[in-house]
Amino acid sequence: MARTRLYRNGDLVAEDFPIDDISEHLQDEGTVVWLDLDSPTPSEYEQVQDEFGLHQLAIEDASSPRERPKLGHYRGHLFLSAYQARFDGRAGELTVFPVSAFITPRALITVHGEGFDVDSVVRRWDATSELAPHGVAYLVHGLLDVVVDGHFDAVQELDDALEALEDKLFEETPQAVREVQQRSFRLRRGLSHLRKIVLPMREVVNGLTRVKFVDEEIAPYYQDLYDHVLRVTEWTESLRDFVATILESNLAVQGNRMNNIMKKVTSWAAIIAVPTAVTGYYGQNLPFPGYAHRSGFVTSAALIVVLSVTLYLTFKRKDWL
Repeated sequence: MARTRLYRNGDLVAEDFPIDDISEHLQDEGTVVWLDLDSPTPSEYEQVQDEFGLHQLAIEDASSPRERPKLGHYRGHLFLSAYQARFDGRAGELTVFPVSAFITPRALITVHGEGFDVDSVVRRWDATSELAPHGVAYLVHGLLDVVVDGHFDAVQELDDALEALEDKLFEETPQAVREVQQRSFRLRRGLSHLRKIVLPMREVVNGLTRVKFVDEEIAPYYQDLYDHVLRVTEWTESLRDFVATILESNLAVQGNRMNNIMKKVTSWAAIIAVPTAVTGYYGQNLPFPGYAHRSGFVTSAALIVVLSVTLYLTFKRKDWL
């Protein structure tokens, strides 16, 4: 279902009018139109293409589910591609929702699928209605502001998840060890996906600051948006190093645990070797001091106890047991 809005001289004057009325509304000077298409059909793409004179390559990019974030320049309009991001801290999964926009001098056409929160964009426009006189620049800024804020929230939640995972590194339970391994790889995969949609946004926002419809009055808002993009980008880069540190620390902790286990196993093996050696010696089928006498049994038992206790106390003092 298509959603529409009509602004005239900075005032919202109409909503949810038919697509066929857009041409009539645009005949009035000072009007700006927003058209939103949710999972449009090929016939709707064709209607919009004829209505606004959109380039065929831009239409193909908008219908592609795996397009990278970018800003394309065509005769008469721009094409913008971006992704809204949501991170589930419990599951450690990142979900992204693509959104495309055709930007003309007096209209913004947004295209997205199910899951994209277009209502948050509308609320952002209503909250910054003082910028409405800037026309399309105001609409584009509100759209990207919501997208970038979503990136910021996703990075924040990812950072919190990594800090919580770091606290579990030194827990000795098998469940904690397994959870650290599984979540670390899931978080690294989510961070890698987030970087792919965050890093290109620098070029997108930077390119928009140089287009004609961004005047001097609204340019500072785009500069502030660009600063937010840089902060998110730098944050993702720092988290990338953080994930690598967690993985390296996890391997080091596992190596230390293995060394401790090997020390304990070796120490107990040495203690167990004492009675084996003594009983093996006294088990020889040859005459020896105490052979076939009670004194031989007492001597061998005493040697087993004394040597075993000595080894145990020695290993305990060296923290091998």
